[in-house]
Amino acid sequence: MYLRAGVFSLGLLLLSRVLGLLRESVQAAAFGSSGMGDVVIVMFTLPDLLVGIFLSGALAYVLLPHWAQQGAAEQNASQKKVAKTLIAAGVVLGLAIWLLQDFLAQALAPGLKGDMKALGASSLVWSAVVLPLAMLAALWTTRLQHERDFIGMYAGNLLFNFVLVAALLLVAAGAMGAGATAGLGLFLVLAMLARLGWLGWRLRRDLVPVAGPIKGAGGMELPKASVWIWAGLSSGLLLLLPLVGRSIASQGGEGALASFNYAWKLVELPLVLAVQLVASLAFPAITRTETGTPERERALQLAFSLAWALACAAVAVVATFSLPLAGLLFGWGRMGADKLEIIAQWSAIGVWSLLPQALIAVLLTVMAISQRMHVAVWAYVAGLLALLMLGWAGAGEHDGAAKGAAVMWMLDAVLAAVALVLLVAERKSLRRTFPWLACLVPLLASLLLISLKPLFAALSLQLIMILCCVYGLLVVGSAVLASPLLRGLLFERLGRGAFPVNS
Repeated sequence: MYLRAGVFSLGLLLLSRVLGLLRESVQAAAFGSSGMGDVVIVMFTLPDLLVGIFLSGALAYVLLPHWAQQGAAEQNASQKKVAKTLIAAGVVLGLAIWLLQDFLAQALAPGLKGDMKALGASSLVWSAVVLPLAMLAALWTTRLQHERDFIGMYAGNLLFNFVLVAALLLVAAGAMGAGATAGLGLFLVLAMLARLGWLGWRLRRDLVPVAGPIKGAGGMELPKASVWIWAGLSSGLLLLLPLVGRSIASQGGEGALASFNYAWKLVELPLVLAVQLVASLAFPAITRTETGTPERERALQLAFSLAWALACAAVAVVATFSLPLAGLLFGWGRMGADKLEIIAQWSAIGVWSLLPQALIAVLLTVMAISQRMHVAVWAYVAGLLALLMLGWAGAGEHDGAAKGAAVMWMLDAVLAAVALVLLVAERKSLRRTFPWLACLVPLLASLLLISLKPLFAALSLQLIMILCCVYGLLVVGSAVLASPLLRGLLFERLGRGAFPVNS
C-alpha cells in the first residue's frame, strides 16, 4: 500500500513539476534573459519562495505528527487556529513587502537598473497581495497531506501553473502590450485564488463535519514556538541558499537573474524527483525501525544507495547534455543562442550540487528521528553565511557569464560542506550503514560517461533523448551491481512478478 501510494504521489508530483517547467519555458519565450524576465520571475516566485522557506516545512514537521495524535474535532479546531494566525501574519508581511518594495527589489535583483528597477519594485505589490493567500494554501495542502489526498495536494499546483502559463502565452502573443506587468499580476492573484478554491473544495469533500465538544482540555493547544522555529529553520534554510545565489548572480547585470533561474530549474527538477522517490520508498521504513537494529541499517543503506544513484544519473545526463536540454526547454521565442549557452554552462556546474543534496535529504531524516535537527540548522546557517561572504568578496571580480558560473561553484562547495558536516555529526550512527562502494561505483560511472561528451556534439535531439535514458539506466545499473541490497531488492521484485503467489 505504501509503495503504491508513493508511486502515485510521485506521478502527480512529476506532472506538477513538468507543468511548472513548462511555465518557465513559456516565460523564457516571452521575455528571454532580460530585465523584464528578472522582474516577472521575482514577482511570480516570491510568495511561494517565502512560504517554502519559512512555513511549508514547519507545517509538515509540526502539524502532521500533532494531528496524528488528535481526533477529527481537535484537528479541525487546530487547523482553524493556525489559519487565523497565518492570515494575520500574511497581511502583516504583505504590508512590509509593500512598504519595503524598493529595498527588496534591490536585494532580490540587484542587476536591475533605472526603469527596470522601478518596475521590479512596483511588481512586488502583487507579491504582497498574494502572500496571505499562499500561506493559507500551504496550510490546506498540509491538511490534505494528512488526509492522504494526493490528487488534492498536487492538482492545486497544476491549476496554479496552468493559469500562469495561459497568462504568459498571452504576453508572448503580444495581447497585453505595455501593461504586461499589471496583467501578469492580476493573473497571479487569479491563479492563487483558483488554487485556494480547489484546495477548499477538496477539504470539504474529504473532511467529515464533527459536532459536539472537543475532547480534552488541551485539544486546541499547538506545539510550542521553539518546535515551530527549529522545524521551519531546518527545512527553510536549504531553500534559502539558491535564492541567495540567484540574488548574487543578478549582480552580473539585467537578465542574469533569469538565466540563473532557468539554469537552476535544470538542477531542481531531478533533485525533487530523486528525493521524492527516496522519500516515498525508503523514508517510511526508516521511521518505523529502531535505532541500532538490522532493520534500521538496511533502511538507511537503501535510502543512501537509491538517493545517490539517482543523483549520479542526473549529474551524468545534465552535465553531458546541458546544451540540448536547455535548448529543448528554453531555446525558443526571445531566448538568444548566446544566453542559451550560458544557461547550459551554469546548469552543468550546478548539477553537481545534487550529490551532497541527496545525502543531506537522508541525513535530515536520521536527525529528525534522533531530535538533532539543531545540528543541521547551524550547518545551514554557516553555509548561508559562507555563501554571502563569498558573494560579497567577489562582487566586483566577475561580470555576466563568469558571475553566474562562480555562484554555481559556490553553491556546490557550500552544499558539499554542509553534507560533510552532517556526515561527521552522524558518524556513530552511520558507522556500519553508509554504503561506500555503492556510492563510489555510480560516481565513477558518471565521470566516465561525462568524459564522452565531445562525441555527441553533432547528434540529433531524438538521439540525445535516447542517450539521456541510456545514461540514466547505466548509472543506476552500476549502483545495483555494486550494492548487494539493491540487487536483492531487484531480484525480489522480479521474482514476485515472475512467480505470483495466489492466496
